Amino acid sequence: MQYKEQGRLIRGVGGLYEIVLDPGDTPLSGYRVASRAKGNFRHEGITPLVGDRVTVAFDSDTLTRDGQGNPIPSADGGGLVIEEILPRKNALIRPPMANLDVLFITFAAAHPAPVLETVDKLISIAEYNSIEPVIVIGKRDMAPDYAQELKNLYTCAGFHTFALSAGQGDGVAELHAYIRASMAGKTAAFAGASGVGKSTLLNALFPELALQTGEISHRIERGKHTTRRVELYPLTDTDHAYIADTPGFSMLDFVRFDFFSRDDLADTMREFEPYIGACRYKKCTHTREEGCAILQAVRSGEIAPSRHQSYVSMFDALKNKHEWSKK
Repeated sequence: MQYKEQGRLIRGVGGLYEIVLDPGDTPLSGYRVASRAKGNFRHEGITPLVGDRVTVAFDSDTLTRDGQGNPIPSADGGGLVIEEILPRKNALIRPPMANLDVLFITFAAAHPAPVLETVDKLISIAEYNSIEPVIVIGKRDMAPDYAQELKNLYTCAGFHTFALSAGQGDGVAELHAYIRASMAGKTAAFAGASGVGKSTLLNALFPELALQTGEISHRIERGKHTTRRVELYPLTDTDHAYIADTPGFSMLDFVRFDFFSRDDLADTMREFEPYIGACRYKKCTHTREEGCAILQAVRSGEIAPSRHQSYVSMFDALKNKHEWSKK
């Protein structure tokens, strides 16, 4: 008998995909199965991504069964095929994944020192794609005063922010409690440049993941890429929640985000919201105009200077982009 079942793609290697099927009444409902994609995907230039919601088709008569008649999914994907990729909420190019709900932006207070403009650009990427940014500042023990300064900065900007020392376990419980309380039914990624302690943090939060960690090169303060692929890990203590470990990166690339309009940029800075529309000039760019409400908020301490500096830098980078360059 032919069946179709929906599920979430959690891993993909060499054209073989692992999928957790939804609970239901088919012979494979709730199973973790291996499947290959239908051939038309390749011809149409479609690639399944980790995080995708997919429809899998199979024939129950072809399934191997144990002595009690229970199905045994094939390890090589035989008999199952991904027939459809359901509409995506969002998609990333690097690391390749889809349907992200929360992005834990992870950086160190020291060794390596954070580049706040990069952090702010990642926040804007997430905001533009309707992904909730959560700020995680690691290695607090190495620079406690600066870690607290950074925590205050991003908390005041309106973000859930955590400062911790994963290696010592200091502050990890607070973040773990937040995840348990807010992650039900969601998919999240911990993302950060190599060497900031991302995998060490994931191991402290979820020891059962046993993710590989790497050493920092003290000479160049850059870590080895210890994560080789994207994979979703179900959180056993949170309903239908998944955490992704992702390769180290210098920038996340969302499909089409790289050419995001400068007109959209101010809306990705959430602390700007109370002041948008209050400027003297209707077409204020919020970069240097007289009578700009946002600039006045920077001067009065309502908006952090570093956040506005990041905004100006991104605005200048985007202002010369043209529609033809997006194609």
